[in-house]
Amino acid sequence: MSATALAVVQGSYTMDVRAESWLGDQLLADGIPVSDGSESRDRSLAVPEQISLTVPRRAGGYDWDPGTDPAHPLAAYGQMLRIDYGVDVGGQVEWINRGWFLITSSDTDGDTVTVNCAGLLTLIDEAKLAAPFQPGSTDTLVSVARGLVEPALTVSIDGTLVDRAVPLGMQWDSDRLGAMVEVLDAWGAAERVTEDGFLMIEPVSDDGDPVLSISDDPATGTVVRWQGSTTRDGAYNCVIAQGEDASGNQIQGVAYDSDGTSPYQYGGPYNPLPVPYIYQSSLLTTVAQCRTTAAAQLKLLRRQAFRKLGITMVPHPGLITGDILSVTGAGLTNARCAIESLTLPYSPGEQGLTVRVL
Repeated sequence: MSATALAVVQGSYTMDVRAESWLGDQLLADGIPVSDGSESRDRSLAVPEQISLTVPRRAGGYDWDPGTDPAHPLAAYGQMLRIDYGVDVGGQVEWINRGWFLITSSDTDGDTVTVNCAGLLTLIDEAKLAAPFQPGSTDTLVSVARGLVEPALTVSIDGTLVDRAVPLGMQWDSDRLGAMVEVLDAWGAAERVTEDGFLMIEPVSDDGDPVLSISDDPATGTVVRWQGSTTRDGAYNCVIAQGEDASGNQIQGVAYDSDGTSPYQYGGPYNPLPVPYIYQSSLLTTVAQCRTTAAAQLKLLRRQAFRKLGITMVPHPGLITGDILSVTGAGLTNARCAIESLTLPYSPGEQGLTVRVL
């Protein structure tokens, strides 16, 4: 987003939404007349993104009811929508790409068509393995990840990840997405679909500078509140990652919650004894790999069991899950927080965020 658009979305503004429909490399329609809709993202889900659009059945002399036509722009036969969110910046519209989404259903009721879409990981989640997937003697984590995902999605690997060989004897029977997640977990990595439709694989991390500062100020429409209940279920103060070396000996690495600001800090009042989460994978063949995986798993666990805030605000179309914010409110001052889930309306309304205090 430009500096002008970033300034505009700090207050009330005029917005718009546009959508294109593609089937493979063929553009079926642009300027789809979206009258309403919403976008939700939750990175605790296997497929984080969900979209709902409302389209008038007839507009611009075109019938937007797909009926039984498999080539219709709103049919669910592989059609994908590219969705852009527009911000009026002084008589011109700046378009922010929200990503590519797979149409999963279209339903017509009277004069309205409701289109439901999901993130592109749907292509991997629904494509169960037709035969057992067995890596070969020359396969590595990179080649296995690509073999499980491509050509449905093109994989992009963060340059800081170190590739390594996959031990012989690995086999996955049916769950393609589960196999990919197991590979990434053992690698200390996580996946996300970029706005350009690539599958980015990168280290699990909460690093980075805040992209936005948010303050609790009902006068501007921003409200920050603590969210949910507190429970000891699913909360651990260490992770033990276990594997097996080339000689068949069991190995392990341990990561402790040593964050002095964490309510689950190891040795602290939560429990002075270890409360371990056990992670096991045959992909771990050295102690160093076990330690790296244990540290990454501890970060992933904190996404589920940690202090969270609910924020309602004027919609900001530049935000996605994983972004780091600086939050003031609910007793916090300039606290670093990560977006875990969000909703973005595709018509005038409020945006909701769930953020985790880091």
